[in-house]
Amino acid sequence: MHVVRTPGSARAIARTLARPVGFVPTMGALHEGHRRLVERARAENAAVVASVFVNPLQFGPGEDFRRYPRTFERDAALLDACGVDVLYAPAAERMYVPGFATAIDPGPLGTVLEGAARPGHFAGVATVVVKLLNAIEPTALYLGQKDAQQVAVLRRVLVDLDVAAGIVVCPTVREGDGLALSSRNAYLSPEERAAAPSLYRSVAAVARAVEAGAGDLRAAIASGAALLEPPLQWEYLTVVDPATFAPLEGLARPSLVVAVARAGSVRLLDNVVVTALDGSDPFVTPQRRSALRSRR
Repeated sequence: MHVVRTPGSARAIARTLARPVGFVPTMGALHEGHRRLVERARAENAAVVASVFVNPLQFGPGEDFRRYPRTFERDAALLDACGVDVLYAPAAERMYVPGFATAIDPGPLGTVLEGAARPGHFAGVATVVVKLLNAIEPTALYLGQKDAQQVAVLRRVLVDLDVAAGIVVCPTVREGDGLALSSRNAYLSPEERAAAPSLYRSVAAVARAVEAGAGDLRAAIASGAALLEPPLQWEYLTVVDPATFAPLEGLARPSLVVAVARAGSVRLLDNVVVTALDGSDPFVTPQRRSALRSRR
């Protein structure tokens, strides 16, 4: 596995790779969810590039940028073992040179729900991902379903800016008790960790009610919300359009149940897709088989 540190060196080596190229962007502190993304990219592409970069632009004042877990040597070993061809690990001063003043505004989609809770977050995400894509020039960008609004924002940005890379969305990877994997789960106290799976149970209950044609969406949400266990507290639980994240007032399929619960200083995100009437999933990309698995 080649490790590169600058946009120029990343671009130069990426252009030597066999195509198609799958790209997995990460902030490090890798877990099983990241490994699944890499494995999916490996199965569907001739070459795979991953990045490790803790992006300061997507952290707001008082958030955990300074204490976000940084485990580069471990992360690099995991990516190498998974068959990654190139690891791009730039320093912040190379990503954001002195005088850096450009950011991507993702529009209304970046101002609701997570965008409202974390002003500027999605501008930071969109800006860094476009910079990474410009350096790597991949065929496809591999993202996890757990960060659903981030996926929707990046879909919008790539379409609006005519970025050639496609997006592949992989299903959320969970612990055995249902908790969605996240690097921030390490922050949970034992009591918070014991209660955390109730978030998924709540979201899944709302999704089942919508799929069953519940007569009252607000009642279905309230019933699901009641399943959350203390000390977790709700920030929001709602049903949205999967593309625009506009809240839905009545039953609609397809749709997306999205939620955030707070456990102390930790915000736990989760979502469950409500499929279309024909069973199709509007969010997660179906697995495909590729004949282009050769390594250069």
